[in-house]
Amino acid sequence: MIAEFDDKLKDKLKEVFGYDQFRGNQDSIIKNILQGKNTFVIMPTGAGKSLCYQLPALMQDGVAIVISPLIALMKNQVDQLNALGVNAHFLNSTLTKTELNKVRKQTLEGKVKLLYVAPESLTKEDNVKLLQNTNISLVAIDEAHCISEWGHDFRPEYRRIKSIIEQLGDLPIIALTATATPKVRSDIQRNLRMEDADVFLSSFYRDNLYYDVRPKVNPNKQLVKFVNQYKGKSGIVYCLSRKKVEEVAEFLSVNGVKAVPYHAGMDANLRMKNQDAFLNEDVDVVVATIAFGMGIDKPDVRFVVHYDAPKSLEGYYQETGRAGRDGLEGHCLMFFSPKDVQKLEKFNKDKPVTERDNAKILLQEITAYANSSVCRPRQLLHYFGEDMGKNCENCDNCKKAKEEFEGKEFINLAIKAALQTDQRFNMQHLVNVLRGEDDQYVNSYNHNTIEVFAKGKEENEIFWEMIIRKAMIFGYLIKDTENITIIKVTEKGKDFVDNPVSITLTKDYDYSEASIDEDEEQVNNSHGFDETLYDMLKKLRKEVAKQKGLPPYVIFQDPSLEEMATTYPSTNDELAQVNGVGMGKVRKFGKPFIDLINKYVEENDIVTATDVVVKSAVDKSKIKIYIIQQIDRKMDLDDIADGKSISFDELLDEIEHICYSGTKLNLDYYIDSIMEEDKIDEIYDYFMETDTDSLDVALDELDEEISEEEIRLIRVKFLSELAL
Repeated sequence: MIAEFDDKLKDKLKEVFGYDQFRGNQDSIIKNILQGKNTFVIMPTGAGKSLCYQLPALMQDGVAIVISPLIALMKNQVDQLNALGVNAHFLNSTLTKTELNKVRKQTLEGKVKLLYVAPESLTKEDNVKLLQNTNISLVAIDEAHCISEWGHDFRPEYRRIKSIIEQLGDLPIIALTATATPKVRSDIQRNLRMEDADVFLSSFYRDNLYYDVRPKVNPNKQLVKFVNQYKGKSGIVYCLSRKKVEEVAEFLSVNGVKAVPYHAGMDANLRMKNQDAFLNEDVDVVVATIAFGMGIDKPDVRFVVHYDAPKSLEGYYQETGRAGRDGLEGHCLMFFSPKDVQKLEKFNKDKPVTERDNAKILLQEITAYANSSVCRPRQLLHYFGEDMGKNCENCDNCKKAKEEFEGKEFINLAIKAALQTDQRFNMQHLVNVLRGEDDQYVNSYNHNTIEVFAKGKEENEIFWEMIIRKAMIFGYLIKDTENITIIKVTEKGKDFVDNPVSITLTKDYDYSEASIDEDEEQVNNSHGFDETLYDMLKKLRKEVAKQKGLPPYVIFQDPSLEEMATTYPSTNDELAQVNGVGMGKVRKFGKPFIDLINKYVEENDIVTATDVVVKSAVDKSKIKIYIIQQIDRKMDLDDIADGKSISFDELLDEIEHICYSGTKLNLDYYIDSIMEEDKIDEIYDYFMETDTDSLDVALDELDEEISEEEIRLIRVKFLSELAL
């Protein structure tokens, strides 16, 4: 009988999904839920969680309700199931009234096998009534970590799920998550009142992922160089804000990368269009907000980049888990700067006290992870309560040579500090005891009288925090499950105190004064560009300017020469990518500069840095487009400023930005109406004769009666006519 049931399961697995075998403990999980038992699944991203409720749904009568917080994931999974011939639908805010009625009708008729519901939609009275009149086979709660306020994406709506399910009947529940610490697991089970559920815990280790943390110094340049290593391959770049998502997506596009933005603030249709473009390989890179989460079930994502520091290790692990889901290589790169963490702390300052404190602890874990020299996967697995037991030998920390030191005495003192304070205190308290701080809490508990007090006074606070964290990773100390700030001693730790052994530790990183490693930059000098080539380009610019009868800055400005001396552009297209150049200037002045660069590169045997050509995106914001259009229509500049409720000075700033980005502006109609011809000629001639376009210098050298606004207007006229 059991063998016959097993055969049916495998037949359905092959028939619908095309697989011959189950992976990991999928088989046991599926049988458990089919027996009507509550089931709790903790399984890493890419290990096949979805199948654990999709196959049971197909093996039973009725519709399986799948509660998911991610609209993107709903659409993605529904599309996949429909492609497999399974009738699946979703209920969320993106549906039109007609589409909603169609889904409701098919659900009531029993034609739907899986119905994906957003938690917000689940709580609506109409939907509750719909489900009460529906034959439901099981309830799957995906992304179950959202239930816990200690989870990385806590959603209050998830707290109401259990009460809603109870209104639908006594149904088997399967809760699934890819990221859950012991604390979060306990919260999930308690809130869903499924403490007696059968728990299936898979290893969090993904041996095909390469974890890498680099100092965030020049992230745009670092990003372009990294992404160009994966030309034509799929990747995701995570940013903290919607604005940054838009900027980075445009920046990548300008630099020749097929990239699109994706965040919750976008128009729903455009968001879906961009998602589909990524899934269909019409674009290579999606830039997304960390907070929103992608939910993209795409197997061949070759890299995941965290442009900004993530908010928690749970979120970070889940986001990096979207790389290499096909079992092939996946590079997980984080650019880390303490400033990002400080920004996130500021974002949290208006939250309720408990939420703010929780968020602070999660950020401390991110900082510790980035700073730590310990094997990256080993740190991550430890965070989720799994002991890897050895290093992966395939992450940045395992590959780098690091400064080592003997840690036996330090580890011993850290363990003793926890034991002698009765295992009731947090890391800060233990550090204060070890350093002998005159602290009110230390004194009030008489911890200034214990043996280890001040035994570590020679080392600073950061050092002792590092020692305590390493002691936890190596299994000597552990966080209390109920109160995760409290540190306790394991049996292994007690054994270490009785029989201390030699232990080699490595020093952590300090990102406060980070710089890019030499192998990250082809040019490594005080300026960041090839000074010899820069001087040669300046000399050539002077010669060309003399031939053309123009000031040198009209040919190319200094920042443009600096970038040429960094990226060695060797073609017209590459030179046009340089900031402040554009194809117009390339055609006018570019040939001798390209010839010089190519000759210099050949003579000095330089590998050109075409993979780090960085061009800033021209800001095509609505206000700039509006200004260009109104100037084309010869509208008075004062009226343009009034139309956008900005000052005239702010308008001039925008006009200058437009001009310096390579767009010609004809302001003659306005200049002629407010300035006399002699004054126009005087300022114009000044710019023709001077070697600089500095406003301060012009104010010093021109007649006192000439205003700053007039100089700025003529400078735009001058550059538009001669430089563009």
